[in-house]
Amino acid sequence: MARLVFFDLDGTLADRQTALSDAVTSLCRSRALPPAADQWLRTELADRATASDFARLREAFGLEAAAADLWQEYLDLMAAAAICRPEVLEGLARLRAAAWTIGVITNGAGDIQRAKLAGTGLAGLVDGVAASGDLEIRKPDRRLFELGATRCGVSLADGGWMVGDNPAGDVGGGHQAGLRTIWLRGRPWPDGLPAAHHVVDDVTDAITILLNETE
Repeated sequence: MARLVFFDLDGTLADRQTALSDAVTSLCRSRALPPAADQWLRTELADRATASDFARLREAFGLEAAAADLWQEYLDLMAAAAICRPEVLEGLARLRAAAWTIGVITNGAGDIQRAKLAGTGLAGLVDGVAASGDLEIRKPDRRLFELGATRCGVSLADGGWMVGDNPAGDVGGGHQAGLRTIWLRGRPWPDGLPAAHHVVDDVTDAITILLNETE
């Protein structure tokens, strides 16, 4: 099997929830937004954020700032707030040293996901990134995995792994793409979804499994 592994970003390699909370707090302070806008943002951006959300924010609260400026400020704040733990970065470096090809397949707008990859130090450790906003399709769509493989310079036909916390998107999508899967335990498991090949509590455990595969 090819030494290819795709990782999910939010909730797998990086902590999106803490970053989201910090970014919303900072944006509301910067723009002097009312508490209702703070709560609106936390609700509307809970799963993902796009530029259109900030056009809706502007309309809902009668803001003078341009939607594009609000989006850019949020993007910068998210990039600054996103964190990838040092032991995760070290694990990815070990995978690269062991000749693994590493990709990121993530649901979300391409510009904000790439900003988070750069801000966390992950960008220099991955060979290719496929974000759902690039094609306006989302995991588990196989085409997103095919795009990820292309951007990594490899073929899905050679096999590999998918690691993530979302049962349907990451494990289900990985299965549909012909990949072996590692699930980060946490979210409810849907009925009828085939089991992951491995279940772990932390992404570093997944990295250890991959390294053991090739020792």
